[in-house]
Amino acid sequence: MDWARLAYWFTEAMRIAARSDANQESIIAALRAVGCRVCYIKEPLDLLVSLRGETWLIECKLPSKLPSKSQQEFIDRWAGKVVVVHNTREALEAILGAAALK
Repeated sequence: MDWARLAYWFTEAMRIAARSDANQESIIAALRAVGCRVCYIKEPLDLLVSLRGETWLIECKLPSKLPSKSQQEFIDRWAGKVVVVHNTREALEAILGAAALK
């Protein structure tokens, strides 16, 4: 085993994980709990989500944050379903509809 390569991989993985928005893990867990298939794709947006034959691209942001310039340009050009969410409730409302959460 190449310990230097393993150490580099671990350091790189931790650096990338540190940049992810802190709410992302709870959003992924909530979506999976209601039956969504969730893939972390990171680029161009954070998540690829599907449920009952429908698909969404989701960007997870902290409450005070907005998409970057390149993310917003992508969102503006994308013809499919794209949602920017700041918490689990927004994510679930986007996928299930607000009425489903009442």
